[in-house]
Amino acid sequence: MGRPTKTSPARRWIPARALFGALAGVSLVAGMAGGLWRLGVAVPDPHSFTWTGQVLLVHAALMVCGFLGTVIGIERAVAVKHRWAFVAPLASGAGALCLAFGPQAAGAWLCVAAAVFFLAVNALVVWRQRAAHTLLLAVGAAAWVVGNLLFAAGRDGSAVFPWWFAFLVMTIAAERLEMTRLMRRRPAASVTLHAVLALLLAGAACSGAAPRAGGLVYGAALALLAAWLAVFDVARRTVFTRGISRYMAVCLLGGYAWLGIAGVAWAATALGWPARDAALHALGLGFVISMVMGHAPVVLPAIARIKLRFGAFFYLPLAALHLSLVVRLALGSFSDPLRAAGASLNAAAIVFFAVTVAGAAVAWRIQHGAEGARKAR
Repeated sequence: MGRPTKTSPARRWIPARALFGALAGVSLVAGMAGGLWRLGVAVPDPHSFTWTGQVLLVHAALMVCGFLGTVIGIERAVAVKHRWAFVAPLASGAGALCLAFGPQAAGAWLCVAAAVFFLAVNALVVWRQRAAHTLLLAVGAAAWVVGNLLFAAGRDGSAVFPWWFAFLVMTIAAERLEMTRLMRRRPAASVTLHAVLALLLAGAACSGAAPRAGGLVYGAALALLAAWLAVFDVARRTVFTRGISRYMAVCLLGGYAWLGIAGVAWAATALGWPARDAALHALGLGFVISMVMGHAPVVLPAIARIKLRFGAFFYLPLAALHLSLVVRLALGSFSDPLRAAGASLNAAAIVFFAVTVAGAAVAWRIQHGAEGARKAR
């Protein structure tokens, strides 16, 4: 009898990576479909599905908890190198499936469990490395716990959304703080950042009981954070470089512009202006998805063991995203059909980016396969 062959660690992780990828992908597709159906865009006809009503109601939860929460949870679990850390993205992905296709109450509480485990993972990170950015990551995780508890308790979007976005915004701010920690900054810069983020949390805390006051504070905090990032982030320097560093800087600076617009729109919404769509999607798409597009070429190889061939073609889906937001939020403010068309283009830009990433992975394999064949001759 032959000796049993050992399976490499990389091969053992292939089914797990496929599972997590499927959970995040289903959450993203269902979330985008729910957002389009809410605006009357039938792709495909929503009446052909018995679960359409569920998806319509939980569009935001699918995007924030199901897709982004799962992706961020995987990234953090890979970083801490503990198997139990993967419980967080597994619970958020499973919760999203329940929200879209099964018992929604179970899905909501699975999302709470995901956030609690995610907070524990970030507590471990703080224990290993006590630094300003790790503490901010933990506070952002705590904001996700609060938002998910409010969601599970049946509170409306005015109470839940500020906490969900605080989770995303603080996670991104913490990562940018880590990236720029070696830059020389004025001593007041870090103090100012923490004051702005404290203002953001205060606005989130007030929004449920006093939506007007909480919304004004929250919007001001978003606008101030956009200004801080534009002034102090390393992107304002790396935008003058080349290659992937420049691409990331363009993504970041464009996202900061949308963050500022979201802050103004959030405050305007609190004052009674019809700017809710601009507030939510300038923040959720213009800022957050721009950050995803900017970091994906660096993060994906680390967490999914997928190597990408970077090229100028990465700018195409980024440009499509920003142009689609202009159509939706600027032109769409005067016309519902234009708003729906802009939303369709938003979804198309995200799909375009996914296709671009897949193409970059295939291009890398083809290029390096050809190089390996030449060396073998």
